[in-house]
Amino acid sequence: MMDDFDRPIRDIVITDYRTADIFKKYQLGFCCTGNVALKAACEAKGIDFGVLSLELKESTKNLVVPNFLPFNEWKIEFLIDYIFNVHHTYMYLVVPSLSESLKSFTTSHQDKYPELAEVSTIFTELTAVLMKHNRHEDEIIFPYIKQIDSALRRKEPYGNLFVRTLRKPLHMVEQEHLRIQQLLSTLQFTTNYFTPPETACINYGVIYKKLEELNNNLTQHKHLEQDLLFPKAIAIEQKLLQV
Repeated sequence: MMDDFDRPIRDIVITDYRTADIFKKYQLGFCCTGNVALKAACEAKGIDFGVLSLELKESTKNLVVPNFLPFNEWKIEFLIDYIFNVHHTYMYLVVPSLSESLKSFTTSHQDKYPELAEVSTIFTELTAVLMKHNRHEDEIIFPYIKQIDSALRRKEPYGNLFVRTLRKPLHMVEQEHLRIQQLLSTLQFTTNYFTPPETACINYGVIYKKLEELNNNLTQHKHLEQDLLFPKAIAIEQKLLQV
């Protein structure tokens, strides 16, 4: 980040959209007023560049989860905790602020970028479905799966009494997944696969990058649940019913 000392703030954000939130925190403009060099902006506002530099470095740190990890071999309790702590927590932290940013930007730029009205409408519905879906899993589905998994592992003699036929609530979850995928597909099409128009400002580009990041997160999220976790849960039910 020391190399960025004399770079305009707007160029730093163009290079990595994740720095935008740090500049917002310090009220440093990066869009229409972002031609000021980072050094001059820090000096003008009395901002400690060392502290800012560390925050920028932290915000752009890449944490990669390799695709070859043996997700299917993980214990079911660990898989659930991973989905909750990585994917659900991400949604709870990111979706509200992204929703607010998109709504605010759309309202203030509706004349210049009228196409964002549809994007905002789609994302608002997607947000509502996601939050309801995650809470449903966190409060009902995940605790139940952990309960029947524990009953099977401990070979509890009355383990079959824990089985409340997961297929009905799972059918509801599958319908939620289908609706989420429909909304994501519509969002992808409407945003030209998260590609802003050539006339778009930097703020516009940052929002699209965040939407793309959310889309990528949901892709793995759906795979872990639909292809791995839920089939394992149904298999556990069947084994308990045979005890």
